[in-house]
Amino acid sequence: MSGKLQGPLAGVRVVEFTGIGPGPFASMLLADLGAEVVSIDRPDGPPPYRLMARGKTSIALNLKTETGREAALRALDAADVLIEGFRPGVMERLGLGPEVVRARNPRLIYGRMTGWGQEGPAAHTAGHDITYIAVTGALAAMGTPDRPPPPPLNLVGDFGGGSLYLVMGICAALYERVRSGHGQVVDAAIVDGVASMMGPLMGGTAPAQMLARDRSVIGGATPSYRCYTCADGRYVAVGALEPQFFAELLRLLELDPQEVGDRHDPAQYARIISLFESRFGARTRDEWAALFADTDACVAPVLGVDEAPSHPHVAGRGVYVELNGVIQPPPAPRFSRTPGAVSSPAPALGEGGAERLRSWGVEVSE
Repeated sequence: MSGKLQGPLAGVRVVEFTGIGPGPFASMLLADLGAEVVSIDRPDGPPPYRLMARGKTSIALNLKTETGREAALRALDAADVLIEGFRPGVMERLGLGPEVVRARNPRLIYGRMTGWGQEGPAAHTAGHDITYIAVTGALAAMGTPDRPPPPPLNLVGDFGGGSLYLVMGICAALYERVRSGHGQVVDAAIVDGVASMMGPLMGGTAPAQMLARDRSVIGGATPSYRCYTCADGRYVAVGALEPQFFAELLRLLELDPQEVGDRHDPAQYARIISLFESRFGARTRDEWAALFADTDACVAPVLGVDEAPSHPHVAGRGVYVELNGVIQPPPAPRFSRTPGAVSSPAPALGEGGAERLRSWGVEVSE
């Protein structure tokens, strides 16, 4: 089933109790970096997510039976990391909570992925990415003041504030275990991670410049940091913040700086934006992309995921690759000595897990 595992986490054993979204993505990142991941799936559950299950193996266990729970415990006896994304209390009710599991394996890193965290007034209520970024102040800063804030896919909450913080916590706990010899519980909550990411935008004069949607420097309010519609109905993204980049933008747009005026004056935003809209509306997206290529004007075509792999830089750096017949991003970040790799495509339900557990010295019937 699995190819040769490589990467800085080679040899790290991970048991994932398959959930949705941020948990599977976190374990995929660990697998990309060489960890041996066994996903415990429900026998009647859906097939594993195709991309987020890459590099993993699967075993189907009914955790509501004594046989299934005992099999999971034996797997965890040999594991370094556990990842679960259930609501608080679910693992405890299954007899697989931290106290039980870590009493058997004190070196285990017990990774918990939730939206609200393990405690707090909302800990047991449902939510999604948009819910968590709404209450942490992030969503209110997005979009333009004349419309409701747009949901930024689920990149900010689930994957940014969730998966990436869980992976960072697990890696930090693994490092600390080298010194102490003990594992610990990593309580990764999306609200915590998003609030952490909001830190650089809070305090001092930053809220007025970054978070107020009617004058946000990086939120789309200013003329020099937003998207514009081109003649073909497609878009370009402009990020000409610094004076020298803005000057280059005006030069290539053939606009007189005196005519443009003070781009930092909120009272002038609408007039300058209208001026830019007229200019960008005169040519197609790809015509503008060709004009701005290899310049410091910080202008890029807004590409769909079907187009992005063909962008010269994206293609030249291999930002997307074809693996197992699927266009997808390779492991990130990149390492000079111990590069990560995708060892296998997504498994079928129950595929490869028992074999991998046997290599850990654990016999489990699927």
